[in-house]
Amino acid sequence: MHEELASIGKSIIINGELSGSEDLTIEGRVDGKIELRDHVLTVGPNGRIKAQVSAKAVVVLGHVTGNLTATEKVDIKENGSVEGDIIAPRVAIADGSHFRGSIDMQKKDQPVSVGHALGTYKSEKSEKSDKSEKSDKSDKSSVPAATSVTNDYARV
Repeated sequence: MHEELASIGKSIIINGELSGSEDLTIEGRVDGKIELRDHVLTVGPNGRIKAQVSAKAVVVLGHVTGNLTATEKVDIKENGSVEGDIIAPRVAIADGSHFRGSIDMQKKDQPVSVGHALGTYKSEKSEKSDKSEKSDKSDKSSVPAATSVTNDYARV
């Protein structure tokens, strides 16, 4: 049995919110918001998207301007273009593609921020070695309240 794929043709322009419960291929233009929580969005070579996108997986062969959130993977193919931030546990960016933005590859079960994961929070203790000690604040005051500092690492 051959399943019919949903698609938006080259000449179609959609302004607003687009949601669905099946895989979708876009060859036309969509401005606004796209939500395919448990399905795959494919932006074809002629597709032009200016939207916030949420899907299980996003495959980009055309142009996307806006943030992409995927529960499984974002794949920017050769000649594909993304300008915006990507949040997905797996990201593939092919040679010859274009990407401008940031990538957050946290898994669902790891709610730790990138700054915490990389240990970029420093305690004031290390900063005070260069300054005279003028305050009686704890050496953990530069770290958000829900964290603890051990040496130069922050744990949530």
